[in-house]
Amino acid sequence: QVQLVESGGGLVETGGSLKLSCATSGRTFTIYSLAWFRRAPGKELEFVAAIGWKANRTYCADSVKGRFSISGDNSDNTVYLQMNSLKPEDTAVYHCAATTLSSGSRFFVERSRYGYWGRGTQVTVSS
Repeated sequence: QVQLVESGGGLVETGGSLKLSCATSGRTFTIYSLAWFRRAPGKELEFVAAIGWKANRTYCADSVKGRFSISGDNSDNTVYLQMNSLKPEDTAVYHCAATTLSSGSRFFVERSRYGYWGRGTQVTVSS
C-alpha cells in the first residue's frame, strides 16, 4: 500500500503563487509515477501534471504549462507542485495520485490508471 498526504493549499490572490506538497509513505518503492489532479467546483477531475518517480521526467497539462511545475525529492519521498501566476479558474481541490503501472515513455493522464490517492488540499484564487 502507498499513502499520500497533500498540504500547502490556501487562499491566494490572482497572480500569486502556492507550492503544494505530497508526502508519500508505505511501499513507495513500487511507485512508477505520481501526478496531480484537480477538481474545480461543478467540474470533472482534471489532470494537471505528472512526474516519473525514478527517472524524474515531468509532464504538465497545456492548461498549466508555463505556470505550474512538478518536482520530486526521493530523499524525503515528497512531490511538489509549484503554482505561479494563479488565476481564479485554478480554484479547485488538488489531489496527489500514484501509480505502480509502467507507462513507458508517456504519462498516464487518465484517473483510472492511478491506484492511490490523497484526500486533497483546497486552493482558492480570489479575483
